[in-house]
Amino acid sequence: MENSEPTINKRSQRRENRIATIQFLYQWELNKPDELNDAIATFFEDLEHGRDYYAFAEELIHGTLKAIEVLDKAIIELADNWEFKRIAKVDLAILRLAIHELLHRNDIPPIVSINEAIDLSKDFSTPDSKRFINGVLDRMKNKIDRPLREAAE
Repeated sequence: MENSEPTINKRSQRRENRIATIQFLYQWELNKPDELNDAIATFFEDLEHGRDYYAFAEELIHGTLKAIEVLDKAIIELADNWEFKRIAKVDLAILRLAIHELLHRNDIPPIVSINEAIDLSKDFSTPDSKRFINGVLDRMKNKIDRPLREAAE
C-alpha cells in the first residue's frame, strides 16, 4: 500500500504542473512578455504551491516555447480544415504542450501525453475541442517512431 501513495501524489502533482503549463502558455499567447523568465517567476508567485513544486511545469514551458515554431508547424499540418488563427487559444496551449511532449519528452509515454491532453481539454475547453484535440494528436502519434505505452530510454 505504501508504494501506491507516491505514485498517486506524483500523478496529481504532474497534472497540476500540466495545468499550470497550459495556463501559462495561454497567457503567453495572449500577451507575450518581454522577459520570459520574469513572467514565469511572476506567474508561479500567484500559484498555491511554491515554485519548486512547479519545476516540471517550468521545464515544459521552456521546452514548449523553445520549440514553438516546430510545434505550430505540426499543428498546422495536422489540423485538417482548420485555420491556425481560428484554433481556440486554450486548445492551442493544450496541443502545443502535448505535441512538445510527444516530440521532445522521451521520458513520458506518448499515450500518457495524449490522455493528459484530452483530460485537460475536458476540464478547460468544450466537448468539440476534445474531439478536435484527440484527432490532431491521433494523427501526430502516427508520425512518431517510438512505443506508445512506455517511455523511451
